[in-house]
Amino acid sequence: MLSAASAAVVRATLPVVRDHAAEITAEFYPSMFAAHPELLNLFNQGNQASGKQQLALASAVVAYARHLLDGTPFGPIAERTAHKHVSLGVRPDQYPIVGKHLIGAVATVLGDAVTPEVAAAWDEVYWLFAVTLIAAEARLFQAAGVTPDTPWRPWRVAKCDEEAVDTVSFTLVPDDGGPVPVFEPGQYVSVAVDLPDGHRQPRQYSLSQAPGRGALRITVRRVRGADGTPDGAVSSFLHDHERTDDTLLLGPPAGEVVLAAGDRPVVLVSAGIGITPMVSMLDHLATTQPSREVVAVHAELSADRHAHREEYARLAGPDRLTWYENGDVGGQAGRVDVEAIPLPADAVAYLCGPIAFMRDVRAGLLRRGMHSDDIRYEVFGPGMLEG
Repeated sequence: MLSAASAAVVRATLPVVRDHAAEITAEFYPSMFAAHPELLNLFNQGNQASGKQQLALASAVVAYARHLLDGTPFGPIAERTAHKHVSLGVRPDQYPIVGKHLIGAVATVLGDAVTPEVAAAWDEVYWLFAVTLIAAEARLFQAAGVTPDTPWRPWRVAKCDEEAVDTVSFTLVPDDGGPVPVFEPGQYVSVAVDLPDGHRQPRQYSLSQAPGRGALRITVRRVRGADGTPDGAVSSFLHDHERTDDTLLLGPPAGEVVLAAGDRPVVLVSAGIGITPMVSMLDHLATTQPSREVVAVHAELSADRHAHREEYARLAGPDRLTWYENGDVGGQAGRVDVEAIPLPADAVAYLCGPIAFMRDVRAGLLRRGMHSDDIRYEVFGPGMLEG
């Protein structure tokens, strides 16, 4: 718990820290990277350039401060962050580096307003935040059978499959001859590649087939730049350079948005490359619970961009619902109509796709009476759907 003295200071200063949080984290990251360039390998530089990473950290710290002050729920953010850190191999000894530069950035941005008392109070917030994550990550590392010092493992590309326009699946087997790790349908792995400019960059990709197949499969859509943004560095590298018998470095499977055990009906709603965790869930259900009720819904721009189209049709069955925005044959025209989705009683819904899409679908499901706890979603990149 936050000490009484610090709580009073944090309560008084939270509005100004919240209002300047984006500026603080924009100052923090360059300062930290200048002092510790090795940490560049841990962070998605595309998200750095767009400001998404800064916004995610700012939101998380402010949310944690509110949690300490008034009990605002923080569990979902902590769980998601811990899984992401474990997938990347974040170490406990890196938290003091982050803390030093984060508090330094607060002082730089807020200037004379940061008295010793204010700095000490926010330092206490950060360390309670860090301890919470370190403990959660230790449990996840132990469960995965890896350590923060050795998270990466070489995997050989056994097969490459063209799935759709700009979309390739890579089937991977351990290059060291060891076992394929157990994972849950819906989880992802981090993939680290050494780019031509000499930088190593990680990205997370959902596992797109069920556990127990003797291999891992990821499905990668090439990210093409738009409106002045560059092409995705890692997705382009994988498409252009990775071939059969090449190797990739993978972190342990991670991710908290997983298929729930039991026999409650399942509603899967995806868009674009968000289909990948849904294919894993459908594949798993087909072999372990073929009688479990499933409603499968997918949206795509066009039929030629529909990844895993035939596999999805086979696994989801004839009652699946598909929307193609351009009106292609094989789907309904336009965007998903939430009112048209069958909702079995006591169903659990899983969403994956662009944030705007998931926000709209979630809002529609809530209007139709689903409880928020029964709507689970996977976000690509930093941030949360709500907040």
